[in-house]
Amino acid sequence: MSVVLACDLGGTSFRAALVDAQGRIRAQSAIPGPVSVDAAGASEIEADAWWRLLIEACSGLVREAPELFAAIEAVAICGITRTQVFIGRDGRPLRPAMTWKDTRSESAVMRLRERLDPAHPETAAINAFHPLARLAWLGEAEPETVLGLATVLEPKDYLNFRLTGRQASDPVSLARLLASAAPAAGGDLLGAIGLSPAILPQLLEPWQRVGEVQPGLPAPLDRLVGRPVFCASNDTWAAVVGLGAMRDGFAYNISGTTEVLGVMGREPARAEGLMTVDWRGLFQLGGPSQNGADTVSWLLSLLGRDEEGGIGREIDALLAGIRQPQPLLFLPYLQGERVPYWNPGLRGAFIGLNRQHGATDLAYAVLEGVAFLNRIVLGRAEGAMGVPVAEIRFGGGGAANPVWSQIKADICGRPVVVGASKEPGLLGAAIIAFTGLGRFASLGEAQEALVTTAARFDPDPSRKAAYDALFALYRQAEQALAPISQALAGWRPGSAGILTGMGADRD
Repeated sequence: MSVVLACDLGGTSFRAALVDAQGRIRAQSAIPGPVSVDAAGASEIEADAWWRLLIEACSGLVREAPELFAAIEAVAICGITRTQVFIGRDGRPLRPAMTWKDTRSESAVMRLRERLDPAHPETAAINAFHPLARLAWLGEAEPETVLGLATVLEPKDYLNFRLTGRQASDPVSLARLLASAAPAAGGDLLGAIGLSPAILPQLLEPWQRVGEVQPGLPAPLDRLVGRPVFCASNDTWAAVVGLGAMRDGFAYNISGTTEVLGVMGREPARAEGLMTVDWRGLFQLGGPSQNGADTVSWLLSLLGRDEEGGIGREIDALLAGIRQPQPLLFLPYLQGERVPYWNPGLRGAFIGLNRQHGATDLAYAVLEGVAFLNRIVLGRAEGAMGVPVAEIRFGGGGAANPVWSQIKADICGRPVVVGASKEPGLLGAAIIAFTGLGRFASLGEAQEALVTTAARFDPDPSRKAAYDALFALYRQAEQALAPISQALAGWRPGSAGILTGMGADRD
């Protein structure tokens, strides 16, 4: 049997699977972690922790399906993006990777903008989540690290490097750094902070070969010597392929630890707060948020229901309860926000609480709050594209919940179609591998052959008026509470004196 090793390096877990030529997962191994070290805006992970997870996940596959593991023909790894691994001249990480949640560069952004050419196309996109801002912060806080910097890699690129000995990435995952390195009349932005474009690795298309698995690796990777490793791309790009949404006029919504929503088109379009990225034949307009299944996990923990069962079972139980007539609004900005606001100082809020509201009302408010944010991104993207999308392909953990799928369809006013694969990232990585092996003439052909859908949710016209009215209130709440969020986010323990230690005093 023909199988490939497909891996998805996520925000909270590492998943590996053996996928056959029909797109079916024959064996799967999922490992939680690694847990990032988060404090005072920092969010870091040791890059070698991902390497250990790859070994552990593959060991699980060997135990489950040893004969299939021996039949692996190729490897493709997709993974989280907006996360930088800093490689020194000896090929080793210089420090822990900075994850997508890291906002320490917020303090450096204003100083950085004073050094950048305002006419450069990427200057307006510089914010605390931008890799250039992180490099600038690193130059201020750890100048010795920057002096020793040879290459900046994404996490999946680091694993490919460990497997093959070759440093490479793809132009989708490195889009923002590539844009920073692009020359303009006033020079490139990397040069403005004293760095050379040489810190960028060699660029390959996602379906191109990085190299072959090299000898001398620990078991069970030593069984893969000589197998081709394909470059792949970030987890969103791979999941969109795995959903069959890499098509003109389609939208995608990946609901994992965080949410990503975007619209696909043949021509580049721009909208405020959204990312325009060349996705190799089509252009994506949209991008990642800071909330999603992690926001649901937060609510379950808050309600003391996070240990009673899986996240799916617990949210289903809450949604089955009785909802009060007066709805709640929820602003889901628990960790600031990326698309479309790029503001680490935003904070979350429940609005409209009364004495009769209970856990069911909170659950609906959280799911609707995320969907309202989806509607904002979709509306800006469609406005820039000039046409509404045909449908939204929905995947990831959140897509397993039919109530959330219907809520998204009703609030966004577009059909929501759920992919049949529960692991679109893994399927997308497998599609990349089979395309790279030459089994399909193109990525599009592979997508057509291997992707199927499971369910369709059309907008319910009877809910349109109510959701339109709630959406208008949601937008008012965002504007009204943003200054308060900024003030609270800027609060430092002891800055006003009176709150320090109050919790300890009560104990």
